Amino acid sequence: MRFTDQPAYKENIILKLTFEFAVEIVRFTEGLSKNRKFVIGDQLLKSGTSIGANVKESQNAESKKDFIHKLKIALKEADETEYWLLICNEVESYPNTNHLIKKLTEISKILTKIVSTTTNKLSK
Repeated sequence: MRFTDQPAYKENIILKLTFEFAVEIVRFTEGLSKNRKFVIGDQLLKSGTSIGANVKESQNAESKKDFIHKLKIALKEADETEYWLLICNEVESYPNTNHLIKKLTEISKILTKIVSTTTNKLSK
C-alpha cells in the first residue's frame, strides 16, 4: 500500500507534509551516500525522517499532553534537521539544501501553531 492510498495522509496536512519531507530527505541522503558523504547523510536521515515519525505517533497519543509532547519532539528533530541542512549549504562540496529548508520552515511553523493551539485549549 502506498502513501497516496492512505486517507489519513490526504486529510491531515501535517502528516502529508512530514511524510513527503521524509521521502525527500531519503532521496537527498541517498545522493550524499553515493558521494561518500556518510556522516552528515546519516545524521540528516535520522533527524529528517524522525519528524514525520513523531507526528504520526502523535496521532495515537494517550492524552493531549502526550500529543503535545510528541509534537515537541518533532520540533526538536526539525531543529536538528535544519542544523544539518545549513551545514550542507556552508560546505562547497555538498549540494544546496535551500528547497529542503523552505519546506522544513513551513513544517516547523505548522507544528508550532498546533502545539500552541493545543496548549491553549488544554489550559482552559
